[in-house]
Amino acid sequence: MTTPDMSWGAHAPGMAPNLPWAPAAPQRPTAGSAATRSGGFTPEAARQDVPVLQRPVNGRPVVWLDNGATTQKPRQVIETLAAYYATANSNIHRGAHTLAREATEMYEGGRAAVAGFLGAPSPDTIVFTRGTTEAVNLVAQSWGRANLGPGDEILVSTLEHHSNIVPWLMIAKERRARVVPIPLLPDGSIDQDAYADLLSFRTQLVAISHASNVLGTVPPVKEMTALAHRYSAKVLVDGAQAVAHFPVDVQDLDSDFYVFSGHKLYAPTGIGAMYAKPEILSAMPPWQGGGNMIDQVEFGRVTYAPAPHCFEAGTGHISGVVGLKAAIDWLTSFGRDAVAAYETALLGHAQQALAAVPGLTVLGSAPEKIAVLTFTLAGRDPMEVARSLDQDGIAVRAGHHCAQPSLRHYGLEAATRASLALYNTAEEVDQLAAALMRIQAQGAT
Repeated sequence: MTTPDMSWGAHAPGMAPNLPWAPAAPQRPTAGSAATRSGGFTPEAARQDVPVLQRPVNGRPVVWLDNGATTQKPRQVIETLAAYYATANSNIHRGAHTLAREATEMYEGGRAAVAGFLGAPSPDTIVFTRGTTEAVNLVAQSWGRANLGPGDEILVSTLEHHSNIVPWLMIAKERRARVVPIPLLPDGSIDQDAYADLLSFRTQLVAISHASNVLGTVPPVKEMTALAHRYSAKVLVDGAQAVAHFPVDVQDLDSDFYVFSGHKLYAPTGIGAMYAKPEILSAMPPWQGGGNMIDQVEFGRVTYAPAPHCFEAGTGHISGVVGLKAAIDWLTSFGRDAVAAYETALLGHAQQALAAVPGLTVLGSAPEKIAVLTFTLAGRDPMEVARSLDQDGIAVRAGHHCAQPSLRHYGLEAATRASLALYNTAEEVDQLAAALMRIQAQGAT
C-alpha cells in the first residue's frame, strides 16, 4: 500500500484537488487553469471556473454584481470541499489515526497559507474565526477587556461596517471607555486632519477599514497606523473588502490586528481569520473556553494551549479552512497585481457607464477605491431598483449595507450597490447601465 499524498493543496488551479486517498475525479485543465493560462489575467479565465455564473435568472444569464455581500465560488473550492468530506473527514489535533493526522495537516496547512497570503511572519500569528465579525469581537472581548478602562478612547472611522462599530460600542460601555468617530470628507475619504487632531494618549485603539463596503474608499492605512503608534495606540484593520481586490502585507502595514472573511474571498461561508502581532497575541487572554484550547484542566485550575490554539475553542470549521486554502490558491494563481489592475480598469469603465444614466448619483469619489459603486436613482426607491434589475438577471444589493454612518454622511438611509469582482466584465457593466436607463425611462415611482 502506498503512502497517501499529503500535498492536498498543491494541485494546479483548474485541476481537481489532490486530497489524501481521493477517489477518481476530473483531472482536466480548463481555459481558466494554470496549465493553459498565459499572457496575463482575463476575466473569462476566472468565469469558466465559477459554475453559478453559468445559470440563468429570470430567463437571462445571471450578472453577479453583489460581490461585496459574498463572492461566488470556483469549482476548485467546491471540488476540494467535496473531496475532503469524501476522503479525509476527521476531527483534528491529538488524533492517533490516519484520518485525524491528515485532517490536522490540512487545517494547519490552511493556517500557513493564510499567513503567506497576508505576509504574516508566522502561521502562529493566525487565528481562525467564523469571519470578520467574530474576529473583531474576539479582539474587543479579549484584548479590549484586558486593556480598556474608564476614559480610554477607541477611534472608529465613519466608513466602518457595523461589525467594526458595534463590538467597540459594547466593550466601551462595559469598560466605561468612549468610541470616537473619525469624520469623512465630502468625497468619502477619511478626514486625515480630523484624525490627527482626535488622536491622543487617551487613544487605546484605532479601528479602520482597509476598503469600505459602501463607498469603496481605500484609506491610507499604513500612514494612519504609523500616526496611531506615535501615541502607543493599537490599530485593527478590517480587511473584509480588501483581501480579494489587492495584495495585503500586514508587516508592511504594521497593523496590530488584521481581520477578514473567507466568503468575500471566493471561499466558503463561516470561515475567516485574524492576524495579530505575536507579542500582542501571546498576551491576550482566551475569549471562549472549551475543548481544543486547553493544556490542563482541573476544577481548581486551568492552563491553556499556546496561541493561536487558545483562541480556537471547540471543533473548528475544518472544511472551511480547507476551502479557504483552495480559494487562496485559485486567486493567487492569476497574479494579484494583474487582478487589481483589471478591476481598476473595470471600475473606470463602470463609472463612465453609470455617469450616462439620468438621475443617477454615485456615492463616494475618493481617489483610492475598490470597484464598489453605491448609488441613488432620482425618484426611485433603492429596493425597487434592485428588484427591477433582478428581472434582468442582474444581482445588486439595496438597503443600508450594514454601514448606516457611511450613508448618513450623505443624508441617506438606503442606497443601491453594485460591487465588482475579477470575473465581472465590461459587457455586464453595460447591461447594468442599460437596465438602469430603462428603469428611468419608465418614469419615477
